Amino acid sequence: MDKLECFKEQLRTERPEKWEQIPDLDLYMDQVISYMARQHIGLTPEGGENLTSAMINNYVKSGLLPRARGKKYNREHMGYLTAICLLKQVLSVGETGQLLEKEMEYNSIHRFYDSYLEILDRTYLQTAETIPDDAPEEELIQLALTMAVDSYAKMLTCRQILKAVSTEKDEEK
Repeated sequence: MDKLECFKEQLRTERPEKWEQIPDLDLYMDQVISYMARQHIGLTPEGGENLTSAMINNYVKSGLLPRARGKKYNREHMGYLTAICLLKQVLSVGETGQLLEKEMEYNSIHRFYDSYLEILDRTYLQTAETIPDDAPEEELIQLALTMAVDSYAKMLTCRQILKAVSTEKDEEK
């Protein structure tokens, strides 16, 4: 199976653990980093993304992630980090924080995480279906261009939505 077929299969099958499957034992930083590498396709050496203790500490300082309890991280931390690792690929830390803050106005971390997994599952499956089998390189390059432009448009829209809800909230005050 070639690399693209393998990736397509990952999109179809690999998901972060459901809330109930996230360890209910508190984890130390090195355990968190190891655990998170299994939560997302991209958090592998092949995926090109990484998570470090410095990044986690910055998320805490930025208010994206609650402080550890006695140097240990619990299920809630894992839920936040799972979403943060994906969101930070598209949004700034500030925008990610704003999105999470708005989500927490309406949801518990458990409900947010379940919703996040549903959206991730639906999006990964839809994306896998767009990857053709045995397509010529020219068609794949055109697909990559389309996906890049689509991603950009969606990122811009997300930012505008965050600005709009932020402005509305400021006007209400």
